[in-house]
Amino acid sequence: MNEKVYLSIGSNLGDKESNIASSIAMLGSHVENKNIRTSSFYTSDPLYNKDQPIFINIVVELDTTFSPFQFLDKIHDIEKMLGRTLPRKKNQPRTIDIDIVLFGDSFIETEELTIPHPHALLRKFVLIPLAELIPEEIFPGTNYKIVDLLKNCPDTSRVSKHLIEKNA
Repeated sequence: MNEKVYLSIGSNLGDKESNIASSIAMLGSHVENKNIRTSSFYTSDPLYNKDQPIFINIVVELDTTFSPFQFLDKIHDIEKMLGRTLPRKKNQPRTIDIDIVLFGDSFIETEELTIPHPHALLRKFVLIPLAELIPEEIFPGTNYKIVDLLKNCPDTSRVSKHLIEKNA
C-alpha cells in the first residue's frame, strides 16, 4: 500500500546542496519510492547548538510502499553513505540529517521512531518548506492547517529561501 511521506532533510557540513541532492537521488533509487516532490531550499540558523555552520533544509514528499521501520532503516543507510556518523549525536554539525515528519496517517511512538515528528511544530525550518508543499493540509493530531501552525510557531530563528548559485 502506498503511503504519503514527508521528510525534513538538512545539512550543514561539506557541500550542503550536493549532500541533500544525493540523499534525494538515493531515496529515488528504491523502486518502493515514487512521485518525489521537493520544496525550495532554505537556509536556517542552528537552533540549539549555535556554535556550528548554518543549515540548508528542505522538505521532501514521496509515496512509498515501505513500512515506517523499513523506511527508517533506508534513511539510516543513506545517512551512513553520506558520511553521517553513528551513534547520531544531537545538535551537532552533520553532512546529512533525514527525519520522517509524517508517514501517511501513522501515529508511532517508540524509542527508535516517533511519527509525526515530535518537534516538527516547533521548527520553522520544517514548517516553512512543508507549508510550501501542503499549506492547506491539516497536520495529524491537530485541528490546524500547516499554514496556520506556521503563523503560530514559537520558533524565532531565521529561515530564508536559499539561492543556489549557478556556474557561469
